[in-house]
Amino acid sequence: MEVYLDNSATTRCFDEVAQLMHKIMCEDYGNPSSMHHKGVEAEQYLRYAKETLAGILKVNEKEILFTSGGTESDNIALIGTAMANHRRGRHLITTKIEHPAILQTMSYLEDQGFEVTYLSVDHEGRISLKELEKAIREDTILVSIMHTNNEIGSLQPIAEAGALIKRCNPHTLFHVDAVQGFGKFRIFPNKMHIDMLSVSGHKIHGPKGIGFLYIREGSKVNPIMYGGGQQKGMRSGTENVPGVAGLAKAAEMVYENLDRDMDRMYELREMLIHGVNQIEDVKVNGCPDREGAAHIVSLSVRGIRSEVLLHALEEREIYVSAGSACASNKPQISATLKAIGVEKDLLDSTIRFSFSVFTTAEEIQYTIQALCEIIPMLRRYTRH
Repeated sequence: MEVYLDNSATTRCFDEVAQLMHKIMCEDYGNPSSMHHKGVEAEQYLRYAKETLAGILKVNEKEILFTSGGTESDNIALIGTAMANHRRGRHLITTKIEHPAILQTMSYLEDQGFEVTYLSVDHEGRISLKELEKAIREDTILVSIMHTNNEIGSLQPIAEAGALIKRCNPHTLFHVDAVQGFGKFRIFPNKMHIDMLSVSGHKIHGPKGIGFLYIREGSKVNPIMYGGGQQKGMRSGTENVPGVAGLAKAAEMVYENLDRDMDRMYELREMLIHGVNQIEDVKVNGCPDREGAAHIVSLSVRGIRSEVLLHALEEREIYVSAGSACASNKPQISATLKAIGVEKDLLDSTIRFSFSVFTTAEEIQYTIQALCEIIPMLRRYTRH
């Protein structure tokens, strides 16, 4: 049995998405900037995508900016905001457990003379609103907080944070990296005081290489790419029409049955956690109940390196991740695990299981059985 449990790294495309993209690439392949009929056909797909995504978020269609994915969306949000607002202030706020697309971009901005405050988190990976309140200053131009952590599935109090930010400094822009949250939760930027929101297509059964950034109308954000002036000059370059349409179709499909699918994923999550709790010295990181994301389980297995356990599971055709697969394929110590206080000897002994709408109870039972057999065997080998 092949069991794919690395859906936080990427997901299998919906068949309907692949079929739609094939049609566009082979039949409706015009450039949306062209004035002839083939260009108009392509432009209609862009319009469909904007209508669909804006409808899901309950925002205006002109507030949707298509990008190549979550990383580019995060870069535009951070660098574009910093460069557009640096005369008003040079102070930025984020958390210690953000994705590298945020943390490394913040590091770059520090090199450019900006000051960054990094919020701490508790042992379940959640920020303190009191710490956030103390950090906000008159010269704070941007706060960036992820919706769902990609390694441990912790959820941040986004709506409360948004309201707090606007109360403390109405001019501070609020960016949310929702790459792991969009398609799993209902997110409404207007209600949650979100000014910018990053989304990636391949996390929700859409194609790779496509995403979008919601930018609230009136927010001062500079482009970081220049060229032909597409998307009102905010992101030049010929639009990826098949990708854009595929992203919108995937979003439409995941939100169609969202509540049912999330309830089922929570059941699978609880099944896996209950199963591994039978094994000695296995620790669940983050929130063990429904306060965390439905699709992510992080396990630290004492005495076994994550890479060893990953390949042992791979031999059983079970595919998981050693922490996050988003930075590179080179093993490195997780900043998130450090931030939540995971014991030193467990930092290199943590693996991540992540589910999708395709994951079944039979696959989880097979995985539990494999873990119950593999972990004691590897420990005996290691001790020997």
